[in-house]
Amino acid sequence: MAMSPRTLLVRFSCAAALSLIFGLASGSLALAPTELWQALLGNDEGVAAEVLWQLRLPRVLAAFACGGLLALSGLLLQVLLRNPLADPYVLGVSGGAAVGALLAMLFGAGLVVTQVSSFAGACLVIVAVFGFGFRCGERNIYRLLLTGVVISAGCGAIISMLLTLAQGEQIRGMLFWLMGDLSHSQGLPFAWLVLLMAGLCATIVASVLDVLAVGSDKAAALGVAVIRWQIGLYFVTAVLTVTAVQLGGSIGFVGLIVPHAVRLLGISAHRWLVPLSMLLGGSFLVLADTLARMLWSPLQLPVGVLTTLMGVPVLLWLLSRRQR
Repeated sequence: MAMSPRTLLVRFSCAAALSLIFGLASGSLALAPTELWQALLGNDEGVAAEVLWQLRLPRVLAAFACGGLLALSGLLLQVLLRNPLADPYVLGVSGGAAVGALLAMLFGAGLVVTQVSSFAGACLVIVAVFGFGFRCGERNIYRLLLTGVVISAGCGAIISMLLTLAQGEQIRGMLFWLMGDLSHSQGLPFAWLVLLMAGLCATIVASVLDVLAVGSDKAAALGVAVIRWQIGLYFVTAVLTVTAVQLGGSIGFVGLIVPHAVRLLGISAHRWLVPLSMLLGGSFLVLADTLARMLWSPLQLPVGVLTTLMGVPVLLWLLSRRQR
């Protein structure tokens, strides 16, 4: 018997809180519950407090925000393209960001320049995809998808060339960025602001999203300004994806599996899909990043590897469960 959306919301909220606690307490230096509590209250000024406030808390919050951004972006993009298997990176935004970031790394740029370069690359792709996908105001969502796929392929070729030209330690940094790295997250307050504002707005217009998910023709017949909403959704998903990429690099699979997993639990109304996807996406990425820090400590795995390894069996299990 399927659980009610309210029950799922309560359970997902509890799971999110537990994932945050798990991420804060776990690592090369394990913190007991009492140590964690004292450090959070500011009563401990030792190593535990330094590790918590300077390393783990920013990283855990960055992981949760990044996971929520990717999940929400994937959900809105699936409405835009009317495809439950759409991914936030399908429109080439992450490819453009990756090309910009890798170019900066190739020339030895620092973290700030790399972030600016990745943002510029993502913006160029956003403008290019929009220009070709919505040319002359035509309502052809398939042109938008095809343009994104083509530009993604081109960015992939450039990325391969840049990896070939890179040397030594540059390659390791590039690979970590391509597979996701939350150890040097920047712009955490802005990312949380974008996540909360986008989530609130998406919840407010959930009824419109429900109609658009059915089909553009039916939405137009019900008085929805389809082309305007499609353009708006495109730019919102682009902003969410760029913010997530700026925060943690190219972390795949979260935006695909999380909204799909929530739907497989029997949720179809977007007023529930939006908060549930954000909570599940944040919890999922916090868990994956914590495991990436722990499994081969003191070495750290790229978090994108863990998201894929964890996501594939979970999605297969959900699909088999739904089929039964």
